[in-house]
Amino acid sequence: MYLCLLLVFILLFYFIYNQHKKADGQLKNDLNETENILKLPQPGFVSAYDSTKIHNACLKWFDTVLKPAGFNGGMLVAKNNKIIFEAYTGTGHIPGNDAITSKTPMHIASVSKTFTAMAVLKLVQDGKLQLDDEFSKYFPAFNFPGVTIRCLLNHRSGLPNYNYYMENFGWDKSRYVSNKDVFDYLVNHKAEMADITQPNTHFSYCNTNFALLALLIEKITGESYAEYLRNTFFIPLQMKDTYVFTLADTLTATPSYNWRGKIEPFNFLDQVYGDKNIYTTPRDLLIWDRALKSKLVFTDTTLLEAYSPYSNEKPGIRNYGLGWRMYCFPDGNKIVYHNGWWHGSNAAFIRLLKENATIIVIGNKFTRTVYHARALTSLFGNYYRLEDEEPLEEPKISNINPDSVITKPKLNFKKPTTKKGINVTKYK
Repeated sequence: MYLCLLLVFILLFYFIYNQHKKADGQLKNDLNETENILKLPQPGFVSAYDSTKIHNACLKWFDTVLKPAGFNGGMLVAKNNKIIFEAYTGTGHIPGNDAITSKTPMHIASVSKTFTAMAVLKLVQDGKLQLDDEFSKYFPAFNFPGVTIRCLLNHRSGLPNYNYYMENFGWDKSRYVSNKDVFDYLVNHKAEMADITQPNTHFSYCNTNFALLALLIEKITGESYAEYLRNTFFIPLQMKDTYVFTLADTLTATPSYNWRGKIEPFNFLDQVYGDKNIYTTPRDLLIWDRALKSKLVFTDTTLLEAYSPYSNEKPGIRNYGLGWRMYCFPDGNKIVYHNGWWHGSNAAFIRLLKENATIIVIGNKFTRTVYHARALTSLFGNYYRLEDEEPLEEPKISNINPDSVITKPKLNFKKPTTKKGINVTKYK
């Protein structure tokens, strides 16, 4: 009996000790996270007149262009870091009752590349990398001479796209592809690949580049890609609704749907990260935008590198920097942006540097109209020409529903629709 009581006492003591230890460890983690918080500058002034004008124009566009195209997601427009317009519509699951709100993370697809690029540039800024280092310096088995970190960032590597070659070279599609698999197939099947060109000869948008850059981040930091982004960006900036997708998130991540509202299932490419797989919200993307401009994370020299145009072989205002698409105007002004498209999710992240304005649209039900958000740039400057620009979208890949690629929603202007089912917030 005494032995039983002693055993119970020991187990109880062990349980209390462990709970206290866990609580103490959690407190230390919380304190460490608090110490790392970056205080971004407060939003600037926007006159009541400008605020009302921008808000009303955005609301009209949301009601008459975006929502009639079947949009399901969130939109935010800011000036001087201050939210002027914000609206959400639809549900996370279709059909469903889980209304999309400012706290609903959605897949931003290739907008993820902006985080990967800036993570690499942070390592360069901290002296841990050089932009013109060859990738093989860190991965000796990489048998593509002349491919530098810079030309991975600006899509001038000449490498083929893993979206195609993994399947073409017989990957078992019942298994998920990893970033290491992308690397291994590229190295081991080089002799059989026909679509390889000399590096730095021309721009060719390629997801392989950013899958490799994610491996580089892990090699240099000793952390996983998700951990590095979390510790370097998400926690310090308090981007609380942002994360890198893993298999553990399969049941909880906001699903995506094609334009008809049919769910887009996960496939064998869904575990590759760096080129995609960040889930976030319009509000957290605005925090990212503010951080980029704050000079608390990146120096002017780093940002100058990021926003330098590297693809000048074709005339026109379109260009690509280091992880950023750009419109470069003759007067030196730039709009820095990126689109995203994966399965049924798509996004537009548009940053007007001169006017300090930001336009963000994220949806989990495919509609090309998301990319037409560039038309709203005319609210801030003489950008009317962009309304006629054909939107740049991500490469067509085999797992996308052909219907969602071919069919274009009609963009007919009409009187604003009812606000039923839309959460619209006006900021004064």
